[in-house]
Formats: sequence, structure tokens, C-alpha cells
Amino acid sequence: MSDFDIIRQRAEQRKGGADALKAMLPAMPDNEALRALPDDRILSQMTRRIFYSGFVHKVIDNKWPGFEEAFDGFDPAALNIAPDEYWHDLTVDDRIVKNGAKIMSVRANAAFVRALANEAGSAGAFFADWPREDHIGLLEALSKRGNRLGGATGQYFLRGIGRDSFIMTSDVLACLRDAGVPLSASGTSKKDQQLIQQTFNRWAQETELPLTYLSRICGLSIDAPKE
Repeated sequence: MSDFDIIRQRAEQRKGGADALKAMLPAMPDNEALRALPDDRILSQMTRRIFYSGFVHKVIDNKWPGFEEAFDGFDPAALNIAPDEYWHDLTVDDRIVKNGAKIMSVRANAAFVRALANEAGSAGAFFADWPREDHIGLLEALSKRGNRLGGATGQYFLRGIGRDSFIMTSDVLACLRDAGVPLSASGTSKKDQQLIQQTFNRWAQETELPLTYLSRICGLSIDAPKE
């Protein structure tokens, strides 16, 4: 029995059986759908994830139609040429959450999305074509080239646009440690990230499951120790 067979069986036992576990899995990643995702939807998802950080998600969700309206449908081309006055007015716009730093992140990320489209034909194609075996490299690119897209925000953004991905939650890190992966206490060092990528690559080869499923099953198989 492989390492991941043990993890999957434990998840099934914890969650009420194979069918119950299957019902908890997200949609199967669709690379072609990601490739076809318009740039404005990429920027919209980036923005939503950034505003989720530090806020109750329901607050952002309830105001989201106002966000779409205030940011002109998140059209990167239009936002790239919007004058300073446009961005200043958004800081007092009741349709959105008035957080200046996060509002300005939209301006920076509009330029980021445009740059990706210039490189790959579209931002969706950029994310779809990045090798699955180097997911950590993609997260690093988001952190370095995007604005406020590091850490969990970048990970959940990629999951939100349908990119096949793992998310390094505390439960996933606990699962990896239980499987014998020698992670540090934080689990966030470059060495840790390399070990995490290597482990998920091995599990993907063994099981032929997408990273998204492997990550979710791993997280459901165990609870992280409470501090």
C-alpha cells in the first residue's frame, strides 16, 4: 500500500466513507477552462482573494456586485489607463470596502495581468501552461510579480480560478509530517517547499490524481495539533 492509499483510507474513515469523502472534493481542475478564462475574471478573483484577507468573507461577498461596478468589471486595459483621480475616488466609494492599500493593489495587479497576457496570450494561458510539477515556482512568481498575492492569498487565488494546485493549510502540513516528510516547525522554508512539491509530485505519479484532490484528501485525513 502506498503512502497516499493510507492517507485516503484514513480520510474515508474520518469522513464517513468513500462516497462521503468524494462529495467533499472540489471540481476536477479543467486546464482548458482556465486557459479560456478572460483576463478580467482573473483580476476579479485576485482582488476578491486579497480583500478576503482580514475581512469576514460574507462581508466581501455581499458587497461584490458593488466591487464589480466600482472597478469597471475589472477590465485590466481600462484600469491600466485610469487616472490617479479614479483611484482616489475609490477610497471613499461606499460600494466597496474602503481599504486604500488593497484598492491600490488592484491597480498594480491590473498591470500584472496585462504583462502576463503579453507574455502568454492571456493570463489564463499563463496559469494553465505553468508546469504542475513546479507549483511552488508559480506561487513564488505570484508573490514576486503580483501585489499582495503571497502566502495563502496566492494559493487560494489559484484554487479559485481552477488551477490544479495544493494548498499548504495547517492540516495539510500535519498530514505531510505524519507521512514522514521532515518539515521544519513553520513548514514555510524554501527547503520545506521543495519537500512538499516533491511529495505531491510523487503522490500524483502514484495515484494519477490531480494536486487539488491530493491536497484536499490530505487535509481531510488529519487535524493539525492545536497550540
